[in-house]
Amino acid sequence: MQRVRTSNLVPGMISAEDVYSYNNQLILPKGTELTDKIITRLEFYSVLAIKVEDKMASEVGSSVDESLDGASNETSFSSITENLSYSEKIKATTQFKEFKKNFVENTEALQGNLRKIVEDNAPINADELLSSVSNLISESSTSIGIFDMLHNMRNYDDLTYVHSMSVSLICNIFGKWLGYSEDDIRILTLAGLLHDIGKLTIPEAIIKKPGRLTDQEFNIIKTHTVQGYNILKKQDIDERIKAAALMHHERNDGSGYPLGYPDEKIAEFAKIVAIADVYDAMTAARVYRGPLCPFKVVAIFEAEGLQKYDSRFILTFLQHISETYMNNRVALSDGTVGDIVMINKNALSRPMIKTLDGQFVNLVDRTDLTIENFV
Repeated sequence: MQRVRTSNLVPGMISAEDVYSYNNQLILPKGTELTDKIITRLEFYSVLAIKVEDKMASEVGSSVDESLDGASNETSFSSITENLSYSEKIKATTQFKEFKKNFVENTEALQGNLRKIVEDNAPINADELLSSVSNLISESSTSIGIFDMLHNMRNYDDLTYVHSMSVSLICNIFGKWLGYSEDDIRILTLAGLLHDIGKLTIPEAIIKKPGRLTDQEFNIIKTHTVQGYNILKKQDIDERIKAAALMHHERNDGSGYPLGYPDEKIAEFAKIVAIADVYDAMTAARVYRGPLCPFKVVAIFEAEGLQKYDSRFILTFLQHISETYMNNRVALSDGTVGDIVMINKNALSRPMIKTLDGQFVNLVDRTDLTIENFV
């Protein structure tokens, strides 16, 4: 058996153990063949790694390696993913190219700042950290612009810094959706930037390890929340930022870590950062596919997330994500193509679609169909 990081799993691998959530709920039985949906579900439950059968891990891994050999990330995604036309359209725009350039530059600056905080115990300069986020926000005036840009920035070998930048941008938009004051949005954005700072104390050999994780390495990675809090606790910053670093893996039903806190003990900003953190992880591009359609993520949250996340926040988030993509053209699981013309408030992942030939398909009534991707 090999313990493989969730971000490195690919469809076709076979689970070599029963996988449980942090409150001992069975998520995945031993012997299950992994699919894209199952892997995304593991991200949803914040499962960092699972054991898979050695033979399947090596066979699938080598097949992926061959398809990626000598290719850029964008080329490899195109060669092993069926339909990336929506993604390709975005990547072809001048706006995306400019956003990507600035995103990379600002993330490199963030990397330097975070390293100084961790390694030199440098004081946190909130204005300097937040300036990078402000620059990117100002370039994309709409929420759909930001989310589209982020979904297509992500690579399967994503680093902590890129993820932190993405989560901070999502937190910034989320705070506006919640009607927070400018000051609270500023603090929430900074909480997103710093939520994973504890990962910088984990040896790079473990964080970037592409293959098998030992049980000891797995447990070391799980300490990043406490490590992050310890880094921030003496800094002159809002206490809500420190709490978010410690509690962003806690869940309302007590199934999270490191403390297993229930709803009433979890800090408000930690609950918000948790949603942004998981959403970003679930929508990330993978080695075997491009960025996941947001409606698939919304469906998982609707099915399994309402007990894990504060309803005040998760319902607002899902509603706005769904509404963000009104009027977009999508492909359904049966190959039908049409435009989203109405969001169903009680089933956000199942909107009304107007097909290209003028027919209406209400996905609430057509439970056999799902939105596969944007076109």
